Amino acid sequence: DIQMTQSPSSLSASVGDRVTITCQASQDIKKYLNWYQQKPGKAPKLLIYDVSNLVTGVPSRFSGSGSGTHFILTISSLQPEDLATYYCQQYNNLPFFGPGTKVDIK
Repeated sequence: DIQMTQSPSSLSASVGDRVTITCQASQDIKKYLNWYQQKPGKAPKLLIYDVSNLVTGVPSRFSGSGSGTHFILTISSLQPEDLATYYCQQYNNLPFFGPGTKVDIK
């Protein structure tokens, strides 16, 4: 199985800050990488698919980059509504999620 790790596991940042979350795969997953956002008490929502493609309606402050084994989710200017846990998901073979990064607002 392909294992996924994320860093940091949690972070606290101020409104307007640039936030970056890293996802590492245990082997090459090419561009088979999605990012999900899960707000408290809600189901996970797909934000970005195939590394860098924003789902319709997702604000442009979110962006994704990377390839192979190393991927990054960036929030260019953190907003209060971005309080959530963010997960990467590989689907090169059986889908597998990373452990998540909890984002809090200072």
